[in-house]
Amino acid sequence: MNIQSFIDNLTPESLEQINKAFAKKQNKIPTYSYSQITFKDLKTLFDIKNNTTANRFDKWFNNNIALQPDDIQYLIDLIENNEFLIDSYKEEDLKVKFITPILNRIKFLDLNIPYRDFYEEQLTYKTDHFILTGVTDFLISKGLEFPDEPYFFIQEFKKSIKNDDPRPQLLAELISAVELNNFHLMKGAYIVGAVWHFVILEKISTNKYQYFISKIFNATNIEDLKLIYQNLLFIKNEILEMAQK
Repeated sequence: MNIQSFIDNLTPESLEQINKAFAKKQNKIPTYSYSQITFKDLKTLFDIKNNTTANRFDKWFNNNIALQPDDIQYLIDLIENNEFLIDSYKEEDLKVKFITPILNRIKFLDLNIPYRDFYEEQLTYKTDHFILTGVTDFLISKGLEFPDEPYFFIQEFKKSIKNDDPRPQLLAELISAVELNNFHLMKGAYIVGAVWHFVILEKISTNKYQYFISKIFNATNIEDLKLIYQNLLFIKNEILEMAQK
């Protein structure tokens, strides 16, 4: 069929479909990268609010997990080996020398469920109106060779919040995981130098969310680091329960 014959045989319905496809191609869906997203972007895309309710972390933080003496000594040694340099560490130094040893000791891995921790994984959430995409720093997910149901995120191993704000990045990742998993709640944490904050994101309704940010935990203080370790162990136990269900 030549071009003229094709034009002559066009119906109004098929012409309308072609016009819609062309318009859609011309009006490209906006894409937001996790590494560059801002609170302004989040407010544009979602109805999202910071909820400052103080007791939202009670169940998580008031756990009765007891640390073993060798765990406590491990954390003490970790502080002693890093506290005088931690402010000067680049992001990779901070991750390799201080953060990853904590995560590896907890051992987020179970071959039977299966689930494990993943570093620098691509995560994409796409709708008809926007795309959220990028590489995550750290997540715990069902799956061994690749993540297929994320449970918990850590974003980012930042030296300083002046470099880049990890909060909107983490929230965008948590929203993506909530929607991809069809969950109503997702937990995570963000790290700025030695300072940790834990985060809870809840889906209230379509395109509407609230989030909670915990108090500061200073990882160079042994009492705070013990609490960080206990909070991560709580997440491990919670994930085991979720995965088994």
